[in-house]
Amino acid sequence: MLSSLRIQNVVLIEKLDIAFQGGLCTLTGETGAGKSILLDSLGLATGARADSGLVRKGADKASVTATFEVAPDHIAKAILEDQDLEFDEILMLRRTLKPDGKSRAYINDQPVSAGLLKTIGQTLLEVHGQFDTQGLLDPKTHRKILDDYAQIDGGLGTAWDEWRAAERKLTALKDTASASAEQEDYLRQSLEDLDALEPQAGEEKSLADLRESLMHREQVMEALNVAYHILNGDSDPIREAWSALDKVADKIGEQASEAINALDRASAETGEALIAIQTLSSDIEHSEHNLETIDDRLFGLRAQARKHHCAVDDLADKREQLAQQLNAIEHADDILEDAAKAAQIAKDVYHKKALEISGKRKKSAQMLDALVAKELTPLKLERARFVTDVKALSEEDWTKHGIDRIRFLVATNPGSDPGPLNKIASGGEMSRFMLALKVVMAEVGAAGALVFDEVDAGIGGSTADAVGERLAALSRKKQVLVVTHSPQVAARGNHHYIVSKQGDKTLTTSVIALDNDQARREEIARMLAGAEITIEARAAADKLLETSRAA
Repeated sequence: MLSSLRIQNVVLIEKLDIAFQGGLCTLTGETGAGKSILLDSLGLATGARADSGLVRKGADKASVTATFEVAPDHIAKAILEDQDLEFDEILMLRRTLKPDGKSRAYINDQPVSAGLLKTIGQTLLEVHGQFDTQGLLDPKTHRKILDDYAQIDGGLGTAWDEWRAAERKLTALKDTASASAEQEDYLRQSLEDLDALEPQAGEEKSLADLRESLMHREQVMEALNVAYHILNGDSDPIREAWSALDKVADKIGEQASEAINALDRASAETGEALIAIQTLSSDIEHSEHNLETIDDRLFGLRAQARKHHCAVDDLADKREQLAQQLNAIEHADDILEDAAKAAQIAKDVYHKKALEISGKRKKSAQMLDALVAKELTPLKLERARFVTDVKALSEEDWTKHGIDRIRFLVATNPGSDPGPLNKIASGGEMSRFMLALKVVMAEVGAAGALVFDEVDAGIGGSTADAVGERLAALSRKKQVLVVTHSPQVAARGNHHYIVSKQGDKTLTTSVIALDNDQARREEIARMLAGAEITIEARAAADKLLETSRAA
């Protein structure tokens, strides 16, 4: 439950600390006193969109801290542990906001993202504004309300995604098969051309190098011949030097051996060079390649590369791609059949789960209708009927949420057919239908605190008293905070807070807990009589308080 709220520099509030209790907490006060500021502040602390207009004029920032008492097994624990954040039975949600609209969020004084603050806030608090009943007018919200009551967690999404993915794959294969069939002749001819050419990776560079060599063939052969004759001429300086040293080697001694050995190695290297020159000359002279055949080969390879919009070195891979496309055409029927079977299996899995969920919805809808009917009587709607209509959708309208169309219908007069809420129910009736739903669904959801902003708007007298009684019943399961202008509702509160505005030049909003019957009687009498509190108003206030204590 919400145990306290600290507000600093928010609109009319410079600094305000409010301690809340369990049960039904009613907040009253004159119009414009600042009750909406309290709700805006609470929303800011629990992750609502930050509005720079909330920052008090002249302040450098606004700050709101909402403190909650939370059970050890609350879902917030798992969420925070996934974020490596500490958790105990006290959770402090804090938000600061600057005039430029920039905000920062904290949980137990640890910085967090605004998204995480909102996620945690939604598990702790539900706020129902005076216009929230408009949500009931939108059938798009009805499925979620029913699913929340039925505790359907939306596990159908994975089956839906797998089915749709299988259908997209089947459609793509059909499109590919259709387009490829038209290109079958082209693919066959292209494959034959590449098979005849037999392109090899790296071939273009090899041919280019060989072509460069052949273009300078005569010059190379001439150079090789000159080199050969120089090394193999009659005058061999290495051999002559070796002979001269050898004649006097015995006179020089050991010192001559180093020079003679070097000349021996040089002579051997010269011999190897001669062999290499002879081999190279022979290879070039007797080569099977010529410029014409090489140019033809390069032209053929490059023409195919241009045709297929790829590099010459990628032609071998392109050949494999074409072969796969042709194979797909030749076996298209088998491939499409397998894809169709996979899509049908995925659809069957989805449909089976959707039928199970649909059955659970229909069963839960009957239970929901019966429980809401019990709540309508004390809300002075005993002649009204609430119907949760669950109808099968056509296949083209199925979604990841299932195969059902869900609508809340009402009939306010006996014998009339149920119809859409916006066409049947008045504003006051809408508020009571919403309250009946909230009472029934009080145990659904993790939020331990519910906030209602003028849920009793547009009603009065015994009907307002009935609303107060149902709010009191709801507060026995969860903490309920209600902003109200109804004395009948205010009298039902376990705890009563008055919101007021003071000051002439500088206005300030304050919240005071009315902790005795005398103070509560005066406030309820004011709500009954207006500015001038009469004896009759005080007597009526006493009667309301007496009635609420007896309930």
